[in-house]
Amino acid sequence: MTQTDKHPLEKIMENRIAILDGAMGTTIRTYGMKEADMRAERFRDAKKDLLNNGDLFSLTQPKMIGDIHRRFLQAGADIIETNTFGATSIAQSEFFVEDPRERGGRKDPAFYQAVIDDPFLSGLAREINESSARQCRAWADRIANDTGRPRFVAGALGPLTVSLSNSPDADDSGFRVVTFDQVKTAYAQQVRALIAGGADLLLVETIFDSLNAKAALVAIQEVFAEQGKKLPIMISAAVGRGGETMISAQTVEAFWTAVRHVKPFSVGLNCSLGPDLMYPFLAELAGKADVPVSCYPNAGLPNPLSETGFDLGPADMARFQSDFARAGLINIAGGCCGNTPEHIAAIAQALEGLPPRKWRAPSDAGPAREACAVESGNRA
Repeated sequence: MTQTDKHPLEKIMENRIAILDGAMGTTIRTYGMKEADMRAERFRDAKKDLLNNGDLFSLTQPKMIGDIHRRFLQAGADIIETNTFGATSIAQSEFFVEDPRERGGRKDPAFYQAVIDDPFLSGLAREINESSARQCRAWADRIANDTGRPRFVAGALGPLTVSLSNSPDADDSGFRVVTFDQVKTAYAQQVRALIAGGADLLLVETIFDSLNAKAALVAIQEVFAEQGKKLPIMISAAVGRGGETMISAQTVEAFWTAVRHVKPFSVGLNCSLGPDLMYPFLAELAGKADVPVSCYPNAGLPNPLSETGFDLGPADMARFQSDFARAGLINIAGGCCGNTPEHIAAIAQALEGLPPRKWRAPSDAGPAREACAVESGNRA
C-alpha cells in the first residue's frame, strides 16, 4: 500500500494510539430513561417491553443519543460507534414478534425466514441503522470542524441473539434455529443502511460466535460488490477465561486465522472479562496480527452495587490501557460495558504521548496474508 492509499485513520495510528468511544448502554442508563421515554408516541402501543432495546432510542430519543456521541467526542474519541449493536431484523424480532416457545413451539428457520421477510422489521432495521449513522456523522463532522481534528464513524454490527455454531436442542446437535443465508441477509440489510447513513468504517464486534461473524463478513463483501465501493472493516472478538471465543471456542490464533482473509483494517478484543484478564490474549493477538490491534474491554466484572454496574473507574481503565500501550500491544483503545465518557477521557489522557504498536504493512506480510479462512470450533 502506498502512502497516498492509506486511510486517514491509519495515518493517525502511525503516530499515536487512536481512541474509540465507550459504552452506549451504560451511558444511556445515566439519563434515567423509562419505558415511556423509549416508546414515545411512535411505539406507544407495542405489546412487549422495549426499554432494553437501546437501539430504538436513536428513533425515539435522538437528542439524548446525539448528546452521548458529543460527550464521547469531547472526551477525546477519534472513532464513535453507531447505536446499532442490535439493529438487525433478527435481533429486533425479540421485541416485536411473539415467541413461539410461549405456546409450546420453537424457533426454527421457518420462524426466522418470516422475520427476514417481514417488511416492518426490515424497514425498522434500515431506519435505525441509517438514522444512527447520520446522527454519528453529524456530530463527528461538527466536532471535527470545531477542533480541526478528524473524527470517524464506525457502523456497529453486533453478535445477534441466535447462533449458527451450536444447537439449542440437547437432543438434536445438528439443529440450528437459523440458517447462514438468513443471518447473512439480516447483516446485509444493516450494512446497506450504515453505508447510506455515512459510516466511515464497519465494525463487526463482540464476536461470541465466529460463524455468525463469518456471515457478517460475507454480507459486507457482497454489499461492497453490489455497490462498487468498500469501507475499512474492523473486527473485534469477546473471549472467555481461556482466551476462547465464548461460543465457537476458537483460540485467539484460530480466530485471527479465520478472519484475516478479508484483510481487515484492524482486529482486536472487546467486552470479555475486563482488562486484567484480557492481557495475555491481547498479547497473543498482537503477536500474530499484521494489522492494527484494537482493545476496548469492559470496565471489569459486573457489579450491581457500583454506579456504572461495573467495578473499574476511569483511573483504573486508564492504568490498564497504559500498561497495554507500554507493552506495545495496541493501536486503538477504548471501552466496552461500564465505560462512560469520563472513562474515555481518562484513557485518552493517559495514552497521550505513548507510542502505538508497530504492525507489518500488508505489502510486507507475505503470502501468508492470503491464507484461506480456517473454521475451528462451533452458540445458542
